[in-house]
Amino acid sequence: MTAGSDFRAAVEANDLEAMSACLADDVEFFSPVAFTPFVSKPVVAALLGFVGETFEDFVYVDDIEQGNSHMLRFSARVGDKAIDGVDLMEMDEDGLISRFSVMIRPLSAAHAMADAMSARFEAAGGKPGA
Repeated sequence: MTAGSDFRAAVEANDLEAMSACLADDVEFFSPVAFTPFVSKPVVAALLGFVGETFEDFVYVDDIEQGNSHMLRFSARVGDKAIDGVDLMEMDEDGLISRFSVMIRPLSAAHAMADAMSARFEAAGGKPGA
């Protein structure tokens, strides 16, 4: 197994601790709705928890791995908005996820996700990415 495969299994099991174990300490997370990346394992793990609470009917539908890169294609919903997206992960020399980018479509779903995530950040006392 690789960190990408382990991450997929953790997501499918809704196991935030196992997701976090796949992340490098200095992981960079690039959100589809924030200009600057989120950096560090604790920050990204918390963000993944918020994503898990925001997406409904989340399912991975494809899985591609090559070298130190892993892509997981998914579908989900936020409210009444259907989302298609990909998780793009790069592994470091220790096999942990060092760079994590999420891309989603359509734009209306990205807006719905941004609104829902902002509300969760604010409720938790944080600020969404600028």
